[in-house]
Amino acid sequence: MQDPNRYALALHTTSADLGLALSNFADAPRCQTWDLGRDVSNYLHLYLAKFLQPQSWTDLDFLAVANGPGGFTSTRLGVVTARTLAQQLDLPLFAISTLAAVAWAEYRAGRIPSAAYEAHALDSANSCDIAVYMPAHRGELHGAIYRIAALHPHADTDPTVTLVTCLGDAVWTPDQWQQTLTDWPRPCQQVQAMSHLGHTAFALLELAYHQWQRGQRPHWSEVLPIYGQSPV
Repeated sequence: MQDPNRYALALHTTSADLGLALSNFADAPRCQTWDLGRDVSNYLHLYLAKFLQPQSWTDLDFLAVANGPGGFTSTRLGVVTARTLAQQLDLPLFAISTLAAVAWAEYRAGRIPSAAYEAHALDSANSCDIAVYMPAHRGELHGAIYRIAALHPHADTDPTVTLVTCLGDAVWTPDQWQQTLTDWPRPCQQVQAMSHLGHTAFALLELAYHQWQRGQRPHWSEVLPIYGQSPV
């Protein structure tokens, strides 16, 4: 995305608040959250239309949506809205895990040891992975493990990094999760995904942009929700 007049939009509805992010990846992004709880279905389209201004739908090159895990109703609403927009606008739609967005947001906020991820030391013995978890039903957990890695691994001079999945989203009992971390071959920093995650909307937009840069153009029909928490 080289044209500063072209934008990408992200929707995050999997938790108790709505998060929206818009960026052309040249200027500062525009991000906003609203604590809507169960009212997200009543206000999503209103806030979405207002948030997009002064840009228009025709200014967008792609969409991104957090597809869960998360509350049943709110996650489904976000995914259905994003799919509908992508279909009508004929745009690629990137589905980003709620847990992946949290992991990337933690790294971007400097809460993951940055020294572990120098461009030429991504596989250093001092580096650690990011283990993100959140409550699921029946006392279980949704958990996944991620790693910071070079966006262009074969480019010696490009320090750009992204998030890669080492262990994809799955449901665990607390004992299974702890045993997985105990047996994991690298150090892991645990991060709990809290109940208000709309602020990670730009993180999911950045992760979608990394996929866009690699030439991926996913079709809206491929995007399905992942549920995990009590309904919101």
